[in-house]
Amino acid sequence: MPAGVSPKRNRILRRSPAYAAALAACVAIIACSKGQLAEPARVAQNAASSAAVDSTTAGVITGAAFLDGPPPARQSIDMSSEPACAKANSSPLDSLEVVTGENNALANVVVFVKSGLENYRFDAPKQAAVLDQKDCTYAPRILALMANQPLEIHNDDATIHNVHAMPKANSEWNRAQRAGSPPFRVSFPTPELAIPFMCNVHPWMRAFVFVFASPYYAVTNTAGDFKLRNLPPGTYTIEAWHEKYGRQDQSVAIGPRESKTISFRFQ
Repeated sequence: MPAGVSPKRNRILRRSPAYAAALAACVAIIACSKGQLAEPARVAQNAASSAAVDSTTAGVITGAAFLDGPPPARQSIDMSSEPACAKANSSPLDSLEVVTGENNALANVVVFVKSGLENYRFDAPKQAAVLDQKDCTYAPRILALMANQPLEIHNDDATIHNVHAMPKANSEWNRAQRAGSPPFRVSFPTPELAIPFMCNVHPWMRAFVFVFASPYYAVTNTAGDFKLRNLPPGTYTIEAWHEKYGRQDQSVAIGPRESKTISFRFQ
């Protein structure tokens, strides 16, 4: 309390706008002296976070994924409990957990930039990714898209399906979709790897949906091929994920307009 000021007068001073402004100024000065406010650094960080990719200096990483050794024996799916599903498949289907091509090329491997893009920010595409339910299977089995990008889900079968998404970082949901019903759309706001999808009506139906913060991802085809285009110069950790065989990482440095080729071999 200032000298010569009565308690009553002190209470009046504390309620005044001038007192509040002076107090706020003191707090700000103390905070600055302790390094708690760093607006220039924060602005610089935000500017770096929103840096755009310069396509004139961008490079590309290409490659392929392979399976070392013979693939596992295929196991047929028993669809006899659902006549509509059995009728839709003239020959037995397998689980599609492991799909290989010539020279043991491995399909359904998700290859993506795991780290190295922290100074960039990317807008989600407005065009929807599509997950179909056809012949009582999910197509594709492995799907990748960006956070906040629409995901459109179709039912082309003559039977009801129950689409059950089971993420951990995003919200779980469960939605029935009758035969002939229109597609519906959802999105995932938070990046997340390998979100399991299943159908509670047909338990053999499985899919995995990947949600990325950047557009640098690919899913290998039956030739095992992948390509990560328009990458700015830098050093990256490239990860490859497979449903059965797990994950692998590689560090790759790429210069301006440089092309690098890598491969992943799963045991």
